[in-house]
Amino acid sequence: MLSGILGKKVGMTHIYDEQGKMLPVTVIEAGPVYVTQVKNERNDGYNAVQVGYEEISDKKLTWPKYGHLKKAGVGRNLRTLREFRVDNSSEFKAGQEFNVGIFESGEKVVVTGTVKGRGFAGVVKKYGFAGQHMSHGFMTHRRPLSNGATGPQRVFKGGKRPGRMGGNTVSQQGLKIVILDAERNLIGVDGPIPGANGSLVTIKKMAGGK
Repeated sequence: MLSGILGKKVGMTHIYDEQGKMLPVTVIEAGPVYVTQVKNERNDGYNAVQVGYEEISDKKLTWPKYGHLKKAGVGRNLRTLREFRVDNSSEFKAGQEFNVGIFESGEKVVVTGTVKGRGFAGVVKKYGFAGQHMSHGFMTHRRPLSNGATGPQRVFKGGKRPGRMGGNTVSQQGLKIVILDAERNLIGVDGPIPGANGSLVTIKKMAGGK
């Protein structure tokens, strides 16, 4: 069985559980994905399955990707390719389709996505620094002030300084599947996930996720 699937973040809503408690839910349009390459220990050094997601026209494919898909005999033009490690890759073949049926309701998963880019940000916005007083006379309201000790006569790496915020890949672990709609390829997980609406996400089974 495939350990994960690709999808797009649709947005957030809420549902009520059996006790009447409101749960925030993120809806993901997951799959279907199609096997585009099977890797094994003998030829590639590890067992994995490459899958493709989201059908597109020929004109939107690069030549290398077009040739790769044509050689695999998938019969579909797919926008995104990703790999999932498996224990035994001999169970898979090119063109095989997988959807949300690989998951179960109540199962815990790991969702990986790209955080929204925030551009250049100061330390108050980026790290939650408290800042100085806003009253008259203070001139360092939102600045990070000292770099630290002056003895080394240099700035140590890893300090919390102003800079680029967001745009990095983040994995949200331990999210529980509360909605599973196989007919519409929809998965609903409790709580928020990284990324903007419409962005690509990866949903993987979590070890001991039941």
